[in-house]
Formats: sequence, structure tokens, C-alpha cells
Amino acid sequence: MRETIKNNLQSKLGNLPSAPGVYQFKDASGKVIYVGKAKILKNRVRQYFQARPGQAKTEAMVAKIADLEIIKTDNEIEALILEFNLIKQLKPRYNVLLKDDKTYPYIVITNEPFPRVFPTRKKRNDGSRYFGPYTDVKTMRFALKSIRDIFTIRSCNLNLNDETIKEEKFKVCLDYHIKKCEGPCVGLQLQKDYNEMIDQVAKLLNGKTTTLEKELRSRMEEYSANMMFEQAARARDKMEALSVYNSKQKMAGEEIIDRDVFAVVTEDNDACGMALKIRDGRVIGKSHFYFGNVLEKPKEEILENLVTNYYLKSDFIPDEIFFPFEMENTDALENWLTEKKKQKVEIVVPKIGDKAKLVHMVESNATLMLKELKLAKMKREYIAPSVESLKRDLRLNRLPRHIECFDISHIQGTDTVASMVVFRDAKPKKSEYRKYKIRSVSNETGEPDDFLSMREVIHRRFRRLSEEGQEFPDLVVIDGGKGQLSSAVSVFNDMNIEIANPRGESIEDKLKAPNLIGLAKRLEEVFMPNDPDPHTVPKTSSGLKLLQRVRDEAHRFAIEFHRSLRSKRTIVSELNEIKGISDASAKKLLTKYGSFEGVKEAVLSNEEEFALDMGKRITGALVKYFFDAEEDAESNTDNDNEELESDKKNESSIKS
Repeated sequence: MRETIKNNLQSKLGNLPSAPGVYQFKDASGKVIYVGKAKILKNRVRQYFQARPGQAKTEAMVAKIADLEIIKTDNEIEALILEFNLIKQLKPRYNVLLKDDKTYPYIVITNEPFPRVFPTRKKRNDGSRYFGPYTDVKTMRFALKSIRDIFTIRSCNLNLNDETIKEEKFKVCLDYHIKKCEGPCVGLQLQKDYNEMIDQVAKLLNGKTTTLEKELRSRMEEYSANMMFEQAARARDKMEALSVYNSKQKMAGEEIIDRDVFAVVTEDNDACGMALKIRDGRVIGKSHFYFGNVLEKPKEEILENLVTNYYLKSDFIPDEIFFPFEMENTDALENWLTEKKKQKVEIVVPKIGDKAKLVHMVESNATLMLKELKLAKMKREYIAPSVESLKRDLRLNRLPRHIECFDISHIQGTDTVASMVVFRDAKPKKSEYRKYKIRSVSNETGEPDDFLSMREVIHRRFRRLSEEGQEFPDLVVIDGGKGQLSSAVSVFNDMNIEIANPRGESIEDKLKAPNLIGLAKRLEEVFMPNDPDPHTVPKTSSGLKLLQRVRDEAHRFAIEFHRSLRSKRTIVSELNEIKGISDASAKKLLTKYGSFEGVKEAVLSNEEEFALDMGKRITGALVKYFFDAEEDAESNTDNDNEELESDKKNESSIKS
């Protein structure tokens, strides 16, 4: 088999063309494991198979190559773009991969007669103009706020065009009255004037603030000369707001130039690439991107990936680009960017002076961002000692980083509820807690049945996880002994969910199977499925303390839910005793006034106002009930007084 693969590869290597293009290496299963490009395919691809010591990762890749496929292109630029798109689509194992590519937001100017301006995370091919991506959301928000302060852009989602405006379908909103919009929806602002303003917005987003300031100053002077003082005042106000925006940006030298400065830093298998944006000589922002799978990869490959990704998504290309080092395919990148911009673009590698310091500054910032990434990764990978201890104590086949615990609570079978609490890495994840009202609370004889209740809640929880395709927890804790645990096990059996054997069995083919245990309260004994004897955990173990915390939290959460239900039921029942008050009305009254006494005080203190809120029927029923109750109380008091006087007379006569 291997000989056949080798012969096939040799045949293809012998027929490689002396032309630019893209090559794909595939493994024995046909999966693409690496995508590369070449100025001359014949020379580049053969280098991988020459007998010479190389890097360990490259040698491992070559050992897996079972087939190769090539795509010829007309030039290096086409090969560059095709390589990038294939890597993004296929995510080959041995290529440098961009992380979090889809999460960065843009600012979009929509392709409409009266365009809108807003943030978005989806870039569509609909003719709209996109600015970004913004890896720093604060920078994007500041830009949007500045646009709102300087320009009167509409904030509505109305479908504005000549027809809808002529048909007078819309009315001006609050934005018009507070001078945040000039009313294009009712024809108070012409499409031509509105779109001139949108072009100014685009200049601001592209960082062309110096150009925009000159344009506004020229307009203001023109308006003043023609005695159009209101329009001149508006232009002046825009200039003042623009100067505030400019004051937040630093000058990057005396040159009034558009420039992007790139840098790349690596550590282990991670990398960070950064682009500093300079427009009209001002620093308007920076973007950073993280890369994975970079071990043993040259920085040139990472930088090329960064630059290609960056300018494929950017609608603006500066006149000058700084690289931190020389690259073999700089000419191809330069030609591609020049063709895209339709104007000469120059790539420069500064060696000395302020320009070299600028590159070094960007590199330092990229280093800081990479350290932040590594720190965040370390926090994610940190394993609490109690989690490791619990794995060891119970001889679990994987770390119980995700624990779910279930408990049942009721009083003599009434208001039966269940709780589910979640711990991740030994910490409670309260946003994932769940509480359940139990429906199957009694057995065949009508007695409360905790086992049936546990069956119900386990079934409801894991049915949902299965339907939604979510991962199961590492460890499921049942608050109770063998009976409760057996109920949970029977549910898993009915649902054909395999339970991982926690007693050290290999888990390679059961990675999604949860571990299941029961924790008995009396002696803190741990029960395992299909094991009649309890497993005793050392009392001093931090793993046992973690189990106790999880169990106690589930117990607390269940009791709180049970008490709240019981309290509501008691109050609602008291209101339901009143003739003419339905369940729905009782709940409405409690929501409004908080308690039975609150309802009573509200209706007796101001009957008319109460009737306006709750209606005459409900008010009448409550008034009758409360007054009848008071009359009964007074009547009982009178009767008691009469009986007391009679007793006194009888006692006096007896004495005489």
C-alpha cells in the first residue's frame, strides 16, 4: 500500500509544471493537511521530498503525505489569494491558522438611497461599504459616537426612496426635533445632500480627517460669503466636533501620509500580528490578530497571512506599508495591493531612525497582546487541586471539570421541586442553574415518591442536552443513596446513554459518556452504578469537600425554590377563598401589591383608585369580603362582651 502511494507521488512530482500556483498535500484518507503557494510549483513542491534534515513538524507532515493536488494560476497574486481562501475554508492541520476571525465587528455604510451607519459582525457582498475590522470595540464605539456628534445621520430603519417619500408614508421622529436628523423621510433633506454627508462620514472612518477639515472650512467660508449663516454655523459646529475627535489621536510624525505599520511576534505555538493605522499623519487605531499552529513556522509566513487577511477585508489601502523584515514575495504583495488600490503602493522595511522606532513600537504592542493571550489561556487551563483530588479519590477516567448535581425537595409530598446546580472548575456557575417543578410526585399507591421525581428531572435534563446536541457533564452527582442513583441509572439505560465506568476503565471511545455517582448524606458515602458497596472518600480530602459543596448548594437551591412556591401557593389560596376572585386575578393582585395585607390596605384606603387599576368587579368582591370580615369581628367582640357581663352578674348573685 505504502509502495503504491510512493509511486503515485513520484509520478506526480515528475509532472509538476514550471508555473505559479497552489499545491495541496493530502493524507491517506484524502484529507488536506497543508496548502501552500509557489512562484514555480516544480521547484517548491519537490523541496519537501528531498533527503535532508529539516524541522520535526515538517518531517512529520511529509511522512503523512499520501497524495498531492495542484492548481495552476496565471500569476503569483492569484496564487496568493487562492492559497488564503483555501486555508480559510479547509483549515489544514499544518497551516498557520487565524483565530477568532469571525468575531471582529465592522462599521457599515449601507447601499441605500439614504444610507444608514451602524456596527455589524457580518460582512455581506451587497454593495455596502465596510470599515474595520475593529479588534478593539472601544475604538469602534468612539468612532460611531463621533459620527453621531458631527453628522445628522438617520438612525431609523425606514425604507427610504423617492416613491415612499412622495407617498408621505412616514413622519419625522424625535431625532428631527432635537436636530439629530434633517428629516429625509419627509423630503426635508435631498438625497444629493444626504449622500454628500455620507461621503464625509466615509472620510472620517478612513482617517482622512485633515482632508475633511479643509473641506468643511472651505464650505463654511463659501456659506458665509453667500450670507447663508445658518449653513455656515453648521459647518463650524462640525469642525469643532471634528477637532475634538482629532484631539484623541496622536501625531506619528510630521509627514501627512497614509501608512500601515505591521509587526509579528511568536511564542511556542501562538502568534500575534498587529497593524497600526496612520492616516494624514495621525494614528487612528490599531488592530491585532491571533494565530495558532505556528510552531516551527517562519515569521514570513505568518506576516503574509496577516497582510493578506487584512487587506482582503479592508476597503482602504494606504500609500505606504511598513514591514518589520524583508520577505521573499514582497513584490507579489506590492503588485496585488497596487492593483487593488489602482494606485502605487510601496512596501518599506525601515532600518534606522524614527520609522524603525515606529515598527519597534508596534512590535512591543504585539508582544503585550500575545502575553495577554497566554495569560488567558493559562487561566483556562488551570485545574483546581480539588478537581484533581476528586478524580483521584473516585478513580474517575477524566477530570470532573464540569459537575452537575440534582436534588429533590418537598414537605410530605407537596410542592415537590428539583434543583440542578453546575460547577465548572470547582466554582459555581449560577447562570447555568436550573429548577424544575416535578409532575410525577406519587407512586401507584399515591404516596410521594422521590425516586420517580429523580427519574423525571434526569430525563428532562438529558433529553434536552441530547436534542440540542450539547456536551454532557463530566460528573453527575445525585443527592441520595443507592435508590436515587438507581433511578438515574434507569433513565440513562432507557435513553441509551452510556455511562462511563468511573473505576479506571479506558475512556477513549466514551469521551462524551458522563460519570454518575450518588452521594449519601449520613456517612458521606459515594455510590457507583452497579456496585452494591459504597466507596469511602477520606474525610480530609479536598475532593470530598468539593462534593459536599456541590451537594449543599443543590440542597440550598432546591429548598429556596420549594419555599417560594409554598409561600405563593399559601397566599394565593387565601385570596382564592374570596368569592369572585379567580386564580388569575389572585396572581395579578399579588404581583401588583406584593402580599395579602398589601391588597387589603390598598382597597380599603382608596377604593376608587383601586377600582381604576383592578376593575369594579374585583374591587367589589374584595370590599365585601373585608367589610364582612370586620363586621364578623365586631359582632364576635359584642358577643364576647355580653357573655362577660352575664358571667359577672352570675358571679355576684352566687356570692350574695
